[in-house]
Amino acid sequence: MDIYLDNAATTPMSPTVIAKITQEMKNDFGNPSSTYGLGRAARHTVDQARTKIAKVINAADNEIIFTSGGSESNNTAIFGTAYSRQKIGKKIITTKIEHPSVLEPIKKLEREGYEVTYLDVNHNGQISLVDLKNALTPDTILVSVMAVNNEVGTINPLTEIGALVAQSNAYFHVDAVQGLGNIELDVKKMKIDLLSTSAHKINGPKFLGFLFKNNQIKLPSLILGGEQELKRRAGTENVPAIAGFGEAIKEIEQIDKIKLQAKYAHFQHLILAELDQAKIKYQINGGTGAHCSHHVLNLRINGVATTLLQTSLDLAGFAVSGGSACTAGSLEPSHVLIACYGADSIRVEESVRISFGRYNTDEEIESFAKQLVKIASKLQVNEN
Repeated sequence: MDIYLDNAATTPMSPTVIAKITQEMKNDFGNPSSTYGLGRAARHTVDQARTKIAKVINAADNEIIFTSGGSESNNTAIFGTAYSRQKIGKKIITTKIEHPSVLEPIKKLEREGYEVTYLDVNHNGQISLVDLKNALTPDTILVSVMAVNNEVGTINPLTEIGALVAQSNAYFHVDAVQGLGNIELDVKKMKIDLLSTSAHKINGPKFLGFLFKNNQIKLPSLILGGEQELKRRAGTENVPAIAGFGEAIKEIEQIDKIKLQAKYAHFQHLILAELDQAKIKYQINGGTGAHCSHHVLNLRINGVATTLLQTSLDLAGFAVSGGSACTAGSLEPSHVLIACYGADSIRVEESVRISFGRYNTDEEIESFAKQLVKIASKLQVNEN
């Protein structure tokens, strides 16, 4: 049986989520916009999930907009802010290590005449708060910074960033796709105006997410049509999936994030200890300290090409990634590793991402570590 260690790409659906979705598909097929009994029942299901979701990020129920996922949420926040606030200014600040669903919309805006500042990061994937403060101007309309990087696991200081942005005219948008379920998120404490998430990263269904939008701000809709989601996002709601999302949120709310991170740090230790014992040469990308979410371990195995190591592990029954799943079919090197270490760094060509989920066990990680050592011992080039 294959061992799955690519949870940053997607997660296996929780059994209780599957049960909830199945139940809803069988019994609750009404359109939530209909006014008769079946429609009202579907609306109640959607509202219940919305309440659970709002609670976990300390938001109001009507600040949650259901979308098709993180990409749509990011696009809605970025384009909506840019087009509705262009009379105030056309300056945007983001980082060089954002997800493509943030960078690509921003690049499009750049082609349309918006001025974009891409903040540098250090070797750990962290931005400088001084750089951010210096980049903020009166005509900056948006700051978009991810909560947790999807390739190296870096956690951004959202509270400190939010405090800086709150002193400006800009909206603060956070791509929290990797953050939800792994770190605590509080949109009020962190002064976040817009926050994007995706259900399939927390053992929920694919093609579903939400955008948190502070009630104090107004954005035009990205998807036009009917008046669903309080006229903010057209399209009949996927009631069974939304019910499943609510169930997934309920589960992560009950999980102690500190204990979860400790579990993932233990997994990292098991792998690194095995490599150390076998004297395998390696480097950690992004680090493993308190500034990182420990569900991601990005490793360079010296002298072993990413594709060769990934393929060898795949053939041995272990699923890991060469980087973001959204660009896995691309021949382009990781923009995250380039931002951290430079385009000429060998890390860009010799790194894999191992990402843990709450269903992984010590036995699986130990098995993986032994196989990694076996493969690395065979493939590693002697650099002496």
